[in-house]
Amino acid sequence: MTKRRRQFDASFKLEVVRMVRDQGLSVGEVCRSMGLVDTAVRRWVAQYDAECAGGPGEGKPLTSEQQRIRQLETENRQLREDVSILKKAFGLLCTGTEVSYRVVTQLQEKAVSVSHACRLLQVSRSGYYAHRQTRPSPRRVQEKTHVRAAFAASGRNYGSRRVMHALQAKGVRIGRHRVRTLMREMDLRTNWKRKFVSTTDSRHKLPVAENVLQRQFEVAQPNRAWVSDITYIRTAQGWLYLAVVLDLHSRKVVGWAMAPTMLAGLVVSALDQALQQRRPAPGLVLHSDRGSQYAGAEYQALLKQHHVVCSMSRKGNCWDNSVMERFFLNLKMERLWQRQYANHDEARSDINQYIVGFYNCVRLHSTLGYLSPSAYEAKMAVKVPNNLSEIT
Repeated sequence: MTKRRRQFDASFKLEVVRMVRDQGLSVGEVCRSMGLVDTAVRRWVAQYDAECAGGPGEGKPLTSEQQRIRQLETENRQLREDVSILKKAFGLLCTGTEVSYRVVTQLQEKAVSVSHACRLLQVSRSGYYAHRQTRPSPRRVQEKTHVRAAFAASGRNYGSRRVMHALQAKGVRIGRHRVRTLMREMDLRTNWKRKFVSTTDSRHKLPVAENVLQRQFEVAQPNRAWVSDITYIRTAQGWLYLAVVLDLHSRKVVGWAMAPTMLAGLVVSALDQALQQRRPAPGLVLHSDRGSQYAGAEYQALLKQHHVVCSMSRKGNCWDNSVMERFFLNLKMERLWQRQYANHDEARSDINQYIVGFYNCVRLHSTLGYLSPSAYEAKMAVKVPNNLSEIT
């Protein structure tokens, strides 16, 4: 049977190209996350570059003032990235008492007293002298290096359990209690804060769908059941809203969109991206809350066009969409609450990097046997037959 060739509209191609050109993501990362072909994405990028260079199809050129603004935004973005790298490097150097003891020794060689250095680095003199008399074993040094590297690679978000699985996946034999002890010694801790703002407005008279999903969050096949929701991102420029579509089979983000307002077009854009990327068969169940964006005519028309079954949570019941709520909590704990965004573009860039460069392809999920969504889909594609159509 001949495989049907996928077709994408111009807006979808432009969003993919912007991820590569404006957000700093590699073509490989975008292809792995969104299930696209490498040659096609490179062709879209080459076409975009040709148009920007004055080739056929180029839009209205920027004014000199707009070009200057764009140049200043690029320079500011580069300065923020440089400062962020320096802050992270300083944090890594100052993590754990062992590194502090080394700094005390180096300062002592520069005629700084031990008491003064210990006071500045907030370590005890007795602990420093005791440390000088003991030398860690090569194995312990190696284990600490592995643990510190895995913790840093996760964006300083993994606890001891996920660090253990990340190291075991690389062939490092180490247990969770050992990892927890080493992390405690090196003071490797996550820094999470909890906040809450409601984004659901169910006070409308639009038709509301039944709860078809019924909390059946374990799905045996991809593109059988999706969930969707909206959350907010705080920036110095004002609120930015994020709509996400997630596949319950692999917990993979298959579509997303961001806008400064919560109009119906936001959820439509996220769903359209997911439909173009995944091409689901008729009968897909898409669950959301009862918000006016999801009950609106534009969103419902798109569902009907692609033969998607609409499902909505019961009123005031967040547990009916708990998988989506958990994704937003992870996003906020692991990225948003650790950042202060200057404007919408900076927030878009960082969130795209989180979804494409970390969440879909790298982040380990306990529900998936500590595999990333992309790795889980690749593994299950070999095991599960393609003709299974029901949600299990």
